[in-house]
Amino acid sequence: MNRNLYVLALGVFGITTTEFGVIGVLPELASAFRVSIEKAGWLLSIFALIVAVFGPFMLLTLSSYKRKSLLVFSLSVFVAANILSAFIPDFYLLLITRMIPAFFHPVYWSIALSVAGQTSDPAEKSRAVSIIFSGLTLATVMGVPLSTFMSDLLSWQSSFLLTAFINGVALAGVWLYLPSIQNTGTSSGKFEIKIFRNKHIWTGLFLAFFMITAMYSTYGYMADFLKNVTKMNGKQISLMLFLFGTAGIAGNRIAGKYMSRFPFQTTFVFLILLSGIHLLIGYYGSCFTPMILIVVFWGLIHSGGFLISNINVTSSTSEDSEFVNSIFTSCGNFAVTAGTLFGGFCIARYGIENIVWASITGLVLAMVLLLFKKRNRY
Repeated sequence: MNRNLYVLALGVFGITTTEFGVIGVLPELASAFRVSIEKAGWLLSIFALIVAVFGPFMLLTLSSYKRKSLLVFSLSVFVAANILSAFIPDFYLLLITRMIPAFFHPVYWSIALSVAGQTSDPAEKSRAVSIIFSGLTLATVMGVPLSTFMSDLLSWQSSFLLTAFINGVALAGVWLYLPSIQNTGTSSGKFEIKIFRNKHIWTGLFLAFFMITAMYSTYGYMADFLKNVTKMNGKQISLMLFLFGTAGIAGNRIAGKYMSRFPFQTTFVFLILLSGIHLLIGYYGSCFTPMILIVVFWGLIHSGGFLISNINVTSSTSEDSEFVNSIFTSCGNFAVTAGTLFGGFCIARYGIENIVWASITGLVLAMVLLLFKKRNRY
């Protein structure tokens, strides 16, 4: 079973590199297409918005197809879209091309998370889910910094070709090593309306939304912040993204270990520590050496956010896990979109050096909701 989970995590690595790989390349893309950094940020936010809006619909529409076939086809779309992106001369065509794989992103995520949850003991669920999320962490360790490095070393086009290669490796892994997966989720093609009557689900979703919005308000513009505030060059930014992701491996494992036993305490500590990190970024952002240490601890804490959010949502109900995970995926990507747009708004209005306050606002709202959740004893 562990082998199956790691194979699925390899696919998560590929599709997540596609979604977030542009984070480190945004300054180059903005310059190449002669658009503002806020407008370039739409390359991230439009992807997330498509996932958010169409996630549950795509899963329900394709529910009758074999799960492994859906995984293989989804990764094939990611390979093709990244190759096309490398040869597009117009910003808006690039934007449209990035929208295509976004439709299949939630299909892959929902099936992978469902397999992790359904094939493990309840006590081991957080660990199984953490294996799937290790693909996301690996994307921040290798995918995002490698994309940034390739863009700095050769061109932004080469970063898209690298991402296509990563997805190709993931496709080969899933095709060759993953056994056939039984259709265990929604097969009727109808919405499970009763899920939306569960107030526990809504509390978990709003908590996840504010947490992830806060995370991506600043992280979505990390490369631009390090370039313009910390005054780092392209290679140094690549190294910072690598350190961020490497620390995130440990952070993801720590979150998975404690979330199953102490969900409230783990979430509470996460919000406190991430708020503290953003305050340090705001205070020491222009200081080169302190920012190196801050980025490491930032990655250590940040990486557990998606896993913590997912467990808060999925533990709220015992209903159809694939559909619940598709709802979570939509919520998370709505939050990524909101965070990117809110961060872009703050940059345009207050400057890149003050972007951390966008994240701190979201974290405060998440803390209020968490305490409300605790008070009502969910």
